[in-house]
Amino acid sequence: MAAPLRIALAGLGTVGAGLVRLFETNGALIARRAGRPIEIVAVSARDRARDRGVDISSFAWEDDMTALAGRSDVDVVVELVGGSDGPALATARRALKGGKALVTANKAMIAHHGLELAELAEAGGAVLRFEAAVAGGIPVIKGLREGAAGNRIERIYGILNGTCNYILSTMEQTGRDFGEVLSEAQRLGYAEADPTFDVDGVDAAHKLAILAALAFGAKIDFEAVDVGGIGSVRAADIAQAAALGYRIRLIGMAEVDGEGNLFQRVQPCLVPTGNPLAAVDGPTNAVVAVGNFSGPLLFQGAGAGDGPTASAVAADLIDIARGDSGPPFSVPAGELETLARADAGHRTGRTYLRFVVADRPGVLAEIAAAMRDGGVSIESLIQQGRPEEGGEVLVAMVTHEGREANVAKALALLEGSASLAEAPLVMRLLG
Repeated sequence: MAAPLRIALAGLGTVGAGLVRLFETNGALIARRAGRPIEIVAVSARDRARDRGVDISSFAWEDDMTALAGRSDVDVVVELVGGSDGPALATARRALKGGKALVTANKAMIAHHGLELAELAEAGGAVLRFEAAVAGGIPVIKGLREGAAGNRIERIYGILNGTCNYILSTMEQTGRDFGEVLSEAQRLGYAEADPTFDVDGVDAAHKLAILAALAFGAKIDFEAVDVGGIGSVRAADIAQAAALGYRIRLIGMAEVDGEGNLFQRVQPCLVPTGNPLAAVDGPTNAVVAVGNFSGPLLFQGAGAGDGPTASAVAADLIDIARGDSGPPFSVPAGELETLARADAGHRTGRTYLRFVVADRPGVLAEIAAAMRDGGVSIESLIQQGRPEEGGEVLVAMVTHEGREANVAKALALLEGSASLAEAPLVMRLLG
């Protein structure tokens, strides 16, 4: 059997410790499949003495994680620290400049610096892989780069954040509101102590930007992603969606329009109950890629966690051990296209709008007038109950098919209105 592939591991958190356990458990199996052993030889983390439930005594220790990339006994650096910049990026740059392969689960770093790292990898004759950066253990990147390589991808969309999906599906099942379910998710470990990146849609946007680059052969443009979160979704919205035959899910979607511009959006959407994404519950991810010959391809599974993410890292390492290489984004970095940001206003569809309004005469007429003047046709309108005199009520409506620009115009006409207690909630109906 060939000489071992030697690994330096930066980060011994949940995923890093999971990777050590994976090699302890499946090392012999992995060696047979890779054609050579894969061995961890050096590690780095914040606290050497911390008990992680795995034995790291046989590994060399580096206090400075960037030093891992300079070791002569290392072939591949595995970065599992996280963060778009700082030590993670410094380590990635040093590894690739030195001709060492890099495997990372760092979605933020790839979303912000993926093009630079791809260029460094190609210039240094190194391999860059990041399967674990998107959708945990689901092989969606490999699926796009290899399995669907003969297709032109027309559209890619899906559920890219398990925390948000857990919250929304639990709200749906229990009737509880966002804040209460978020607190439960934090207690159960499905949400971070600071859940901002998850619930505001940023985590899903990082993943979507990576998928869009792979799917469409484009340079990553994270700043062009239209990002929305789930913090404004109420139990009443969940109930109303159900009555209409929909479920609310945070959806990331990307496609190239007829003019060659790239549309990228993360936003809660109403998903028809007959759509496979509507049945995705709990902290699960699911991605649909539509190929011009393959048709829709559904990738579904655990989107996070030590086991699934470590599994994705191991898959990248096995590819490297076999000698599989190739551009990180399917085509050479110099051939990735710069796609202009699509104007979402030209998109058409149906929209769910929810207003929190003062309970007084004339409010519905004001909203209806704004819709009329914006060129929005109302399909249905529902007032959610009636509080005590002087309180607030929820008014929800679904529009007929129309341009998003018209909805934006109507909402602009309502800006500053004393009748609205908070900004309207806007959710598209997934077609």
